[in-house]
Amino acid sequence: MDDVIAILTNAPDEALARHIGVTLVEQKLAACVNILGACESVYRWQGKVDSVREIPLLIKTTRSRYAALEASLLKLHPYDVPEIIVLPIDAGLPAYLDWVRTETLPDIPL
Repeated sequence: MDDVIAILTNAPDEALARHIGVTLVEQKLAACVNILGACESVYRWQGKVDSVREIPLLIKTTRSRYAALEASLLKLHPYDVPEIIVLPIDAGLPAYLDWVRTETLPDIPL
């Protein structure tokens, strides 16, 4: 059985966050993308401390769809090095986990 995983990433604004979420679900790379409330990220980049307002996304998918999801996310994302972090899901409501697996099955041409 394919492991369900959660992926964290951030978008620079709500419009791009929504575009990423819709695209990943339409491509069947994610069963669900939660677009969370804005936050401020403080980070070091190229030797300088900076901060920026970002929109976190929580993406639910399966381990077998991760490589394709990552490739799609890299095309959609404007950052040189976007945050893409995979979190394993150790347990959950079986019906929900089955739903994630079903919704991320690739389409099979007839």
